[in-house]
Amino acid sequence: MEIAALVSGGVDSSVIVPLLKEQGYNPYIFYIKIGIEGREDITDCPSEEDMEITTFIAKKYGCSFDVVDLQKEYFDNVARYTMESVKKGLTPNPDVMCNRMIKFGAFNDKMGFQFDRIATGHYACSWEDENGVSWLGTATDTLKDQTDFLSRLTYPQLCKAMFPIGKYLKSEVRKMAAEMKLPSAERHDSQGLCFLGKINYNDYIREYVGEKEGDIIELESGKLLGHHKGFWFHTIGQRRGLGLGGGPWFVVKKDTDNNIIYVSQGYDPAAQYTDIIQLTDVMTMNPSIVFIDGQKIRFKIRHQPEFNTGVLKINNNIITIISDIKISGVAAGQFGTIYHEKESVVLGSGVIC
Repeated sequence: MEIAALVSGGVDSSVIVPLLKEQGYNPYIFYIKIGIEGREDITDCPSEEDMEITTFIAKKYGCSFDVVDLQKEYFDNVARYTMESVKKGLTPNPDVMCNRMIKFGAFNDKMGFQFDRIATGHYACSWEDENGVSWLGTATDTLKDQTDFLSRLTYPQLCKAMFPIGKYLKSEVRKMAAEMKLPSAERHDSQGLCFLGKINYNDYIREYVGEKEGDIIELESGKLLGHHKGFWFHTIGQRRGLGLGGGPWFVVKKDTDNNIIYVSQGYDPAAQYTDIIQLTDVMTMNPSIVFIDGQKIRFKIRHQPEFNTGVLKINNNIITIISDIKISGVAAGQFGTIYHEKESVVLGSGVIC
């Protein structure tokens, strides 16, 4: 079996190479170059350290190694999606789109099609059942599980995916990296969006979307509390960066037509909570999965280790999650990931609307 291993220089993707070698494979290592094309002034991806580590690993394990430039594809499919979502007042998830459109999308179109599998350092599990149907399941390390970031993979993409570290704890991965004397063993996990490099996220939004002053209004009283520089700088559930005294204040609603931010006061404002999560563009992880009205499920509406529980309500092909308890921070544009009620299986996902 021919395997393409996507290695970024971090500890998780670094360890997949020796694990694949131990299983008898000889992976071909690829480093994906992303970033904002023509904006080398604000981005440091790929960093020299990432490249040095990936080159070291390729030499250490005798693997072929190539760099694949997907800067244009990243901007067209991920950065543009992020900015267009922000303009509409939605809360995007670039990590989800990067996996679908870049790591298992554009990379496969450019190089991955030559290989049987594409292996990454995600904390997730995938397998084929006795009928040859592919499934996506949660990782052993529930704190690091990344199935929510993978829940928009198409079925053909899932069929090619390999996640060698899915059965390990993060502590075990670091221990293996140290025992193997990999230079990434003690590297901190990456934070934020790689394509932004050194630039601040809000600065990037400001450059591509601009500023427009609007009102900050208390939801319950209708009282004008202050002003903001554009609803696109703020997300549902946000607490910091509002510039209001007497808090804490939380963003609980956005009027995108009139550029108004509504806030509510307190550590746990009731206006933050809802038990109804409506989904659009719902997809299943494989063709054998069918959603049923009244079906009990677990779900996530953001990247977190805990599951929420609820039931599915299906009406005219519109799927709504009715949560067992009211939850906060339900943000339009984010993804709702649906899991089996009891088993560690991802059933599908939809866009929160």
